[in-house]
Amino acid sequence: MSKKRKITIITGFLGSGKTTLLTNLLKDPSLKNTAVLVNEFGRVGLDHHLLRRVDERTLLLGGGCLCCTVREDLVNSLRELLDHDHRGDIEPLDRIIIETSGLADPAPILFTVLTDTVLQHHFEIDQVIVTIDAVNGQLHLDRQPESMKQAAVADKMIITKTDIASKEETEQLVSRLRLINPSADIIESVYGDVDSVELFAPNEKVNHNVSGSFDTSVKGHHASNTQTISLTFDQPLDWSAFGLWLSMLLHARGQDVLRVKGMIDVGDRGPVLLNGVQHIIHPPEHLDEWPDEDKRSHVVFIMRSIESEQILLSLHAFQDILGSRASIREKMEVH
Repeated sequence: MSKKRKITIITGFLGSGKTTLLTNLLKDPSLKNTAVLVNEFGRVGLDHHLLRRVDERTLLLGGGCLCCTVREDLVNSLRELLDHDHRGDIEPLDRIIIETSGLADPAPILFTVLTDTVLQHHFEIDQVIVTIDAVNGQLHLDRQPESMKQAAVADKMIITKTDIASKEETEQLVSRLRLINPSADIIESVYGDVDSVELFAPNEKVNHNVSGSFDTSVKGHHASNTQTISLTFDQPLDWSAFGLWLSMLLHARGQDVLRVKGMIDVGDRGPVLLNGVQHIIHPPEHLDEWPDEDKRSHVVFIMRSIESEQILLSLHAFQDILGSRASIREKMEVH
C-alpha cells in the first residue's frame, strides 16, 4: 500500500490569524505538493493552485452526538483530490491542509477521515494546529466555548499578534493554555511567520509534556467545569485491557472527554502513542524506541464535567487485568 497523505487541520477563533498563517506557509517551496481546503477565505486571499473552497454540509448520525458528525463536503472534496492524484492530473499529493471556520469544532473532521471507508486508507490526520490571538485570547477562552474546545484538541498552538500584546498578556495566556492542554506545543508568531519544519515536526515526546510541572498561578478568570489530569503508570500495561477500559469510558462519556493523549508502555521495546478527541481515537502508533529514559506510561485527559476520582475508580476496578495501578501526578482545574 502506498504511503498515506497527511492531513493537517488549522483552526482557531475568528480573527486569530488562521489565514495569515496559511498564506505564509504556502510560500514555502517544500509545500508545493499541498492541497488546501478552506471553509472561509477571510480578508487575506490565498493564491494556490490546489485551493478548494468547501461549504460545511454535515450529516448527523443516530444518537445525536455532534462530534460524530460526517462532513459530507469533506468526503467529496478529499475523494475528488484523491481521484485527480491517482489519474495524474495533479502533482502527487503529500499533504492536505484544512482551514476551518472560526466557529468550527475540529472533531467532525477527525471523525470523517478516520471512519470513511475510502479516506481512512489513503489519508492520515497529522495534527491539529490552533491559532490563538494574544490580545483577545483570554476573552475568547472566557466567553466562547468553541475557543476552549479548539485549545483542548490542539497538537500545536500558535500564539499570534504577540507584537501588539504586552509581555504580561502573552505570558498569562501561555500559562493558561498550558493548564488547558499540557501536551500541546506552543509557538509564538508575528504575522504568521512560523518555520514550516518546526510546525510540521511530529510531537512524539508526550511524556515530557504530560508529566512535567505546570504553572497553576493564572488568576482572574471565570471558573469552568473543565479539568486536566495526568495519570502515570509505573508498570507496563496490558494493551488489550487498557483499550477495553478506554473504549468503555468513551462510549459512556465520550462527549465529555475533550482530549486524551499519552505514551503507553505495553512491555515492548518502544511505547504506543495514544491520541484521541472525544469518541474519536486515532489508530495507535507503535514507536521503535522510547524518546528518553522515562519509560513509564503517561496519559493526559482533558475533561468536561467528569471528576478525576471517577476516572481513578474506574481504572482501579480494572487494575488486576491492566497490570498496573494509576496515580495522579498532576490535577489541574482549568480557569
